[in-house]
Amino acid sequence: MGKRRLRRQLNLVQVVMLGTAGTIAAEVFVLTGHAAGLAGPATILALLANGLLTYSIALNYCELATAFPVAGGAMTYVREAYGNNILSFLVGSMDCLSSTFYAALSAMGFAYSLQVFFPGLPIVFTAIAVIVVFVALNILGVAKVGNTQILLGVVLLLLFAVYIVLGFVRPAGFRWETFLAGGSFFIHPDAVTNLSKILRTMALIYMAYVGFEVIADDAEEVQNPSRNIPLAILLSLTLVLIFYVLTVLVTLGVVPWPELAGSPETALTQAARRFLPGWGAPMMAVAGIIATLTSINTALLSATREGFTLSRDGTWPRALSRLGRFHTPYVSILVIGAISCLIAAIGLVDFLSYIGSTGYLFVLFWASLAMIRLRQRYPDLKRPFKVPFFPLTAYLAAATGFLIVAFTEWRALLFGAGVIAACSVFYYTYRPVARMLASRIKTIEPAKDRILVPVANPRTAESLVHLASILAQASEDTSICVLTVVPTSPRLPQEVVSRLMRRLRLHPKSLLNWIAQYAQERDVPLYTKMHAAPTISGGILDEIKSHGDVKLILMGWPGPLDPPTLADNVVKVVLQRAHTNIAVLLDRGLKGVRRILVPIGGGPHSRLAIRLAFEIAEQEGAQITALRFLPRAVGAEDTLDEMLLLREIIEDELGSVPSRMTTRVAQADPVMEGILAEATRQPYDLIVIGASEEWASPMRLFGSVDDQIAYKVSCSVLLVRRHEPTTISWLRRQSKRMKRKY
Repeated sequence: MGKRRLRRQLNLVQVVMLGTAGTIAAEVFVLTGHAAGLAGPATILALLANGLLTYSIALNYCELATAFPVAGGAMTYVREAYGNNILSFLVGSMDCLSSTFYAALSAMGFAYSLQVFFPGLPIVFTAIAVIVVFVALNILGVAKVGNTQILLGVVLLLLFAVYIVLGFVRPAGFRWETFLAGGSFFIHPDAVTNLSKILRTMALIYMAYVGFEVIADDAEEVQNPSRNIPLAILLSLTLVLIFYVLTVLVTLGVVPWPELAGSPETALTQAARRFLPGWGAPMMAVAGIIATLTSINTALLSATREGFTLSRDGTWPRALSRLGRFHTPYVSILVIGAISCLIAAIGLVDFLSYIGSTGYLFVLFWASLAMIRLRQRYPDLKRPFKVPFFPLTAYLAAATGFLIVAFTEWRALLFGAGVIAACSVFYYTYRPVARMLASRIKTIEPAKDRILVPVANPRTAESLVHLASILAQASEDTSICVLTVVPTSPRLPQEVVSRLMRRLRLHPKSLLNWIAQYAQERDVPLYTKMHAAPTISGGILDEIKSHGDVKLILMGWPGPLDPPTLADNVVKVVLQRAHTNIAVLLDRGLKGVRRILVPIGGGPHSRLAIRLAFEIAEQEGAQITALRFLPRAVGAEDTLDEMLLLREIIEDELGSVPSRMTTRVAQADPVMEGILAEATRQPYDLIVIGASEEWASPMRLFGSVDDQIAYKVSCSVLLVRRHEPTTISWLRRQSKRMKRKY
């Protein structure tokens, strides 16, 4: 069985805009003046050289992304080439972190650009707000992100086109004498110095070209990847190269480079103000705002897909690979969005932005070398696009990485090396430290080693104790406490209560004596206990609070569920107030268990149902059917994805899908009818079902579907509720309510 995959939703236009608009970002606004100060008019040469060298990397990515059209980009290629080891972990982590920090940097740039129009705007609040907006767009679906990118990208390219065209045709626009201010294309006295400055300029502006990498990162969501990925990568890089060269040419031809070098942050705005007085500067400010928005969009999309891949491969926490109702990795999106917000909030963006350049260089270098290795390891692999002049392009791409690194600022390299070292330490220490902390916590926390079985009715006591003994034998060092609560009036003196309890214990037909005899016959770790309390539910809750070692309360079905009186029912009170797991058994002759049905919705209660069903099946030698129902309108792709999700849920809870467990996805509307039909189709001995979010309602026991199933099926039913903190439980219920509403 494969892994869950993202849905292919992006068409060619969307992917081209992801690459193009995502590449044209704040760098062209803030780096043009810096570059002019280093190389003067030869900045154009540095731009052309960078663009041409980047084609070698882009061609490699065309082959790699079509041979492996899945989420993850460079990490996937390095893993396939060198194995799932620390190298692939570092490449994936650096790619993800670089994009995460770059999203925060772009958000801060957006906030500063917006201050041109709203001077009093708070920077941090605005940066966080725009990240939150794009987090929401990512969760709603990558198609929403793609459509947003098309809109922003078209407007951005139109503004640049206006700038370029009017810059060449307006009287105050481009002039060769301005471009060659000082009378020479090269501004330094000797060839060695000029070459050195051009190479430094290339290193400075190189990262402005690598936005096409997002196309490879999101290859799993591209329609017709064999055709659209190579086209999108090459088209976006070509468009970026043309727009960069012409934009910088206009800028240097309107404002002399010595003047730009003195005010590097305003290069494009300065030029627009001269040949487009009045509205030119605001136009380029709008272009700067849009450029930062597209950068946030692209960076978040790339980072979240890297996080999804790292999680899906088991390198990062598994929760980050969970897909939501829109088939997007919502947990990864939320976590990475939160990190970007935090970086923007604490004001470390300027320093942490170093990771953008060093991280991307590290990633691109290893991705290029991976292609050589992959050609050797998998010569027969289907490659819809093959790089021309191989292996020259691969070696040229790697050499480009070395060249850029050689002329990169030392602080950027030092910071990048520190991040790589930190990631390496994490890789080697995470699992041992996690195991040590888990064992430490286990010794500090009270052991959850008791199954508490409150009994009052001899007719249900035998089946409850029998089921509890099965569950106890499935766990190490687990005992069963059979509890009888004697309701007493608070007005009775303590000596009267004690005398009453002694008489109950000595009664030859008492329930506790019968249970003690059962324990001897069956050889199970079982003991009995009697507790006096004003109410039965209060006595059960007191037992849990006073000891704290109860991992499961196993109770009998409370009888007919009358909504007006249900809230005061013993089982309902314990269900709502006990801070531990609870299971309620409706016994219809549960003797031997051979077949178990577990309907799975995916929440925490379903996961407890999986765990208990597995423990029962292991002890009884039973077969389990894990079943997930979908609406009848869903297609084949959704059915396959839900099957993969079902298996992931089981693997998360049990570690793997047991051989005695069969997984199925079926269609039914409503779900209850599907479960009832399945229970009729095959002779099940036991149905184990998790509570719905309605268990907190005073009008339901476990939920409308659960309660009705318990009444209508002919076999025994075990309904379960997993304990979780009150806040989390409330948030889960509100989330479910919102999903149903919208």
